[in-house]
Amino acid sequence: MRRLAASLIAAALSALLAAAPAAAEFGLKDLSVTFTGASGAPPLQAGSHPDTFTTFFEANTIDLGGGEELPEEEFKDLEVELPPGLVATPTPVPRCASADFLTIDFAHFFSNCSNANVVGVARVAVGFGPKKPGVETFVQGVPVFNLAPAPGSAAKLGFVVLGVPVTFEAGVNPNPPYNVQVHVTNIPQALQFYGSELRIWGTPADPSHDSERGFCAHSGQKQKCPVNLPRTPYFTMPRSCTGPLLTRFAARSWQHPERPPTIAETLTPPGATGCEKLTFTPTIAAKPTTRSAESGSGLDFALHFDDEGLTSPDGVAQSDIKKAVVTLPEGMTVNPSVAQGLAVCTPLQYEHESVKSESGEGCPEASKVGNVEVETPLLEGKLLKGELYVARQDDPASSAPGAENPFDSLIAIYMVIKDPELGILVKLPGKVEPDPRTGRLITTFGEPGFEVPQFPFSEFRFHFREGARSPLITPPRCGSYTSTAVFTPWSGGPAYSTAADFQISSGPGGAPCPPAGAPPFHPRFQAGALNNDAGSYSPFYMRLQRADGEQDMTKFSSILPPGELGSLAGVGKCPDAAIAVAKAKTGRQELAAPSCPASSLIGHTLAGAGVGEALTYVGGQVYLGGPYHGDPLSVISVTPAVAGPFDAGTVVVRLALTLNPKTAEVEVDGAASDPIPHILEGIVLKVRDLRVYVDRPNFTLNPTSCEESRTKATLFGSFLDVFSAADDVPVDLSSRYQAANCAGLGFKPRLALQLKGGTKRGGHPGLTATYTPRKGDANVKGLLVRLPRSAFLDQAHIRTICTRVQFAAKACPKGAQYGYIKAWTPLLDEPLQGPVWLRSSSHKLPDLVFDLHGLVDVEVATRIDSVKGGIRARVEAAPDAPLSKVELRMQGAKKGLIVNSRDLCGVVSRANVEFSGHNGKVFTAKPAMGPDCGGKRKQKRP
Repeated sequence: MRRLAASLIAAALSALLAAAPAAAEFGLKDLSVTFTGASGAPPLQAGSHPDTFTTFFEANTIDLGGGEELPEEEFKDLEVELPPGLVATPTPVPRCASADFLTIDFAHFFSNCSNANVVGVARVAVGFGPKKPGVETFVQGVPVFNLAPAPGSAAKLGFVVLGVPVTFEAGVNPNPPYNVQVHVTNIPQALQFYGSELRIWGTPADPSHDSERGFCAHSGQKQKCPVNLPRTPYFTMPRSCTGPLLTRFAARSWQHPERPPTIAETLTPPGATGCEKLTFTPTIAAKPTTRSAESGSGLDFALHFDDEGLTSPDGVAQSDIKKAVVTLPEGMTVNPSVAQGLAVCTPLQYEHESVKSESGEGCPEASKVGNVEVETPLLEGKLLKGELYVARQDDPASSAPGAENPFDSLIAIYMVIKDPELGILVKLPGKVEPDPRTGRLITTFGEPGFEVPQFPFSEFRFHFREGARSPLITPPRCGSYTSTAVFTPWSGGPAYSTAADFQISSGPGGAPCPPAGAPPFHPRFQAGALNNDAGSYSPFYMRLQRADGEQDMTKFSSILPPGELGSLAGVGKCPDAAIAVAKAKTGRQELAAPSCPASSLIGHTLAGAGVGEALTYVGGQVYLGGPYHGDPLSVISVTPAVAGPFDAGTVVVRLALTLNPKTAEVEVDGAASDPIPHILEGIVLKVRDLRVYVDRPNFTLNPTSCEESRTKATLFGSFLDVFSAADDVPVDLSSRYQAANCAGLGFKPRLALQLKGGTKRGGHPGLTATYTPRKGDANVKGLLVRLPRSAFLDQAHIRTICTRVQFAAKACPKGAQYGYIKAWTPLLDEPLQGPVWLRSSSHKLPDLVFDLHGLVDVEVATRIDSVKGGIRARVEAAPDAPLSKVELRMQGAKKGLIVNSRDLCGVVSRANVEFSGHNGKVFTAKPAMGPDCGGKRKQKRP
């Protein structure tokens, strides 16, 4: 910063230098900017401290005739931009107070500032009218003083010419390349201004300048004016060797202040050289704000330069940093918890950040994630402060480069350093790249077009905030971790690499360090209906949780309680094409226009990600889908991954869904399902809380049994490798479930039996059985049917049977089919239907198996036997599922299993039936066995 002041002075001097425009045009001519060394040779060495810095210019004039000249117009304002990298120390000597500077001895036209305030001398060409031929207009030996600047300027210089004070202030250009600017404003009109030469000393306190210092400068006597001050260098040459140094001037006149400024430029060849001699040895320190593993953390990062040559008049400064690439250790990742409540800084808001802007007038306060502090030897005792803001994420739909942030990246940050007192504003964007596989963070400042400004500093400190929503997560295990940095110098030399270590010494929350090997895994599981009234519709809820420091959740299987079923009647299915569309959308696009049809929506999800007590929650939708990986149905979780300002796309997780054919239990088939995401766009999710709400109205139906049961789950942990399913470890979980008020359910089903054909004694009639329950009753669990004594089992007709192996392989021989069954349920749009097989069993006789197929498959085994020659059929464990109607048709004749012991016509035969409900109630009936007698004879009761 002190260099800034010096540069400001140089700029002011250079303001006198500008390429001369054509005659009779307002502007400058004979412009030059020169540097000299102690020997008089140009100080070409990059990073060195020149002995003098001199600017010269004359004003364009109008020829009045007779050799007289007059400036075309009078100078009002002059702005000078010094070459990038040329810096100055604002206080190489003490500053003179403004009151002393303006106290003028008009006998000698001398200011009341002391010799200790002098930084150089000026020759100024002035007059009180037209310039006469042969008349010297330059006033010799005017001292240039270092003055106390007004708020908003880093430095101020001034001199007095013929009693008129002239001042110029210096500061940092608020725009790249952040070079030094010098402003001379409202140049006095008391004198006619023809030109100026300013010579600023590179080391103002050096004794070599004693003969030109202060009073000695214009006393006309050979004497010395020494000062007892340390030899502090004023200027430092650029630390980059890029050719001639460009100085740019912009001037306005009192006659036409509204016009655009007249621009002039000059080059000082050959520019700085010897960059290969510059040293470049920055060091870093980096550590999280906590030593606990897998915990929310800020980051303290420091960059240090030990540059003795910068402040030594005979030394050479180190190179400045042009680009910095910092890589945090693997395992230290972005914390999803940071997203909740976080805002972003848009390009327009970033642009509005000015040296005078108050907090929130540019980047929103809610987008702030850290602070910056900068120390430089040029501003001894002054600490520059700044903030770090999160930039807006790139929108893939935007085709304009840099529309959201300069790098079109997921994560970018803005560094804004400002000091209103010194008028300093530096803004620099940084790119943050999470590794897409590991989440490892690489932060870069100095991408092409956004290079780090050429200003030397001794300390550069970043602090990313800590707290419940801190931006980072520490590594998951105790031990030593290394951050690395690669710095590219402005000198053009090779990149310099350095590193810093930090320690993780405890487990999450200060607990003991996690044991070696696989992290622990003790997930929690909850599930149940919000209203457990038996036989009623109720939303069903399921929740999985894990603690910080435990293995990630990778896959999930579940079995709902028996009888907890979904009503699929009238529910649509999300087609595969829509699922593919969802996967390709951004999260905000999916939120604006859901891909799956509303008719397929059955619930929603809520996922909490991050570490610590404050998680970021993201909601999603649950849809019913078609077959998936061999299972008949699927559940599609569609989650627009929009958390705070970030959009990581649309996460689609498809879970295979099936029905246990024997128990009719709903099962989530984890083996055929998608894994739970671990990382998105390089953001390691750290999913800690998963909630599923199946809450479509009149969708989830409670069982009619009040026996205690459980919702079962199997959750897989990531073990050692979160990216490989090969070493995943399952944990069995369960949650108690029990319906209530079963006694309040009725139970009075009806069974109609009808015989077809074969009415004679020895005949083999077919059998049709129609089961019809009452709506709202408990579901049937067991059924015992004893046919009348007139019906015997003809074991001779039991010929082909299906083995259990054949049945499991769906390869029963055709001859093993002895009937057909069809069942209607209010839960499905279409009935289930299928063959009735005789299947081998562990009993004396084969079982009669109802093999129902449709949207789902159901298998009900019926045990048949013969008691005293009569037929008995028993269903012991029918699923707790609602039925509207069941129709069973058993074959007769050659495939009939029933044989008559007498003529059936003329006599009414009845079966004995005992129904048992899932609610524990029992109902008995004696339905008549209606033979197919053609209505010829009345049947009599036996």
